[in-house]
Amino acid sequence: MLIGNVGKDPDVRYYEADQAVAQVSLATTEQGYTLTNGTKVPEHTDWHNLVFYKKLAKIVERYVHKGDKLYVEGRIRYRFYDDQRGQRRFVAEILVENMEMLTPKLNTNKSDASQEAF
Repeated sequence: MLIGNVGKDPDVRYYEADQAVAQVSLATTEQGYTLTNGTKVPEHTDWHNLVFYKKLAKIVERYVHKGDKLYVEGRIRYRFYDDQRGQRRFVAEILVENMEMLTPKLNTNKSDASQEAF
């Protein structure tokens, strides 16, 4: 489970039979604090690669934008790939199974939003 802010607009791709996959970067931030001895611990941000499939990917494409706050549930997948220079790269991704949008939409068309199943 993660709660964070979207770093950039989703990257959505379509493949066979109108199926979609969306990729989103999500920033989670641990607030800074001061210890009892006066030591200041700075704020820390981690970036996560989220992957959405099928219907959830289409919802992300339509409603999720840079800066939006999301709650996601999913599982971690680790994989390797070779980049353009032949270097072996490691990637950790969150395969999202459930999502809730936490950013209020001020100009949402109610009839359009009520017909969309999340």
